[in-house]
Amino acid sequence: MQKKILVVDDSEINREMLVEILKNDYVTETAADGEQAVERINELGEELAAILLDLQMPKMNGLAVLESMKKNGWIGRIPVLIISGENSVAVENKCFELGVSDFIHKPFAPALVKNRVKNAEELVGYKNQLEKKVEAQTETLRKQYKVLQMQAAKLKASNEKIIEILGTVVEYRNLESGEHIRRIKSFTRSLANQVMRDYPEYGLTEKSVDAIVRISSLYDVGKITISDRILLKPGRLTPEEFEYVKSHTTRGYDMLNHIKGIWEDDSQKICSEICRHHHERYDGKGYPDGLKGEEIPISAQIVAVADVYDALVTERVYKDAFPKDKAFHMIINGECGMFSPKIMECFRKVRSEFEKTAEEMR
Repeated sequence: MQKKILVVDDSEINREMLVEILKNDYVTETAADGEQAVERINELGEELAAILLDLQMPKMNGLAVLESMKKNGWIGRIPVLIISGENSVAVENKCFELGVSDFIHKPFAPALVKNRVKNAEELVGYKNQLEKKVEAQTETLRKQYKVLQMQAAKLKASNEKIIEILGTVVEYRNLESGEHIRRIKSFTRSLANQVMRDYPEYGLTEKSVDAIVRISSLYDVGKITISDRILLKPGRLTPEEFEYVKSHTTRGYDMLNHIKGIWEDDSQKICSEICRHHHERYDGKGYPDGLKGEEIPISAQIVAVADVYDALVTERVYKDAFPKDKAFHMIINGECGMFSPKIMECFRKVRSEFEKTAEEMR
């Protein structure tokens, strides 16, 4: 099927000459002035392979036709070749600014017209095809992205459900109430947000803080493997029993690392860090690995403070609750092990938030 060309010129002789030049390669349509041209363009639309446009015409000149085409979105989709006796550089520049593909001066040579029309319509045709391919690929990518978003949402929901279930198991195992987990999360969020604000070198973001808070409820998950006889013993533990209880860190770490294929982003890494290292201390005197200073993951450093504070201000089977003021100073003074000076500075700033949480969730 031959492509259509619209020839726009107020001179009948010029129209006939151009039709004759192009008739073997194209179906030609004609318009005698700008108004007719706009009507034919809007009627034929993308059926047109190219437009040959004169500038000097009655009723509506060529520049006005170009303005109309630009307004209606045809420029760039249909190549326009100006055929005119106009020799002004300013006029030529104006035409190119309006988006014409080529400028052919009168008198024109038939071979030149044919070649330039062919080149212009092939170039714009290729461009339009490429744009359609890009649009189709973009739509495909958009659909794939939506699928990935849905999968990510399902994975996140699965993660949260697993964390919730494991956290509930830990609560029942420790004879703790749900308030314990909520306190740990609240303490963790307060401290993590302060660290994020004050120490950007740790690289914490709102997303990573949310992950740390969500996962903090599993910090003691390894205790589900500890014997009730030891875990719930009301008196002081023997050295052997204490060593056994300390193994909850590595047991929890091993347990979580055996859960494959359901974690999102860095959740498994953060979970493993918190479970294994929340009893490490800044001076290297913690366990299980004796990590020192910034060797301890920041997630574990934060949850460690939340854990110690909660242990101090709540009653346990082996002790009474300490007053909140006493608990704060015990941590700051290193009576519960050495913590990072940076973390302690943040802890000072969020002291009132910790005390409010402890009071509301007793």
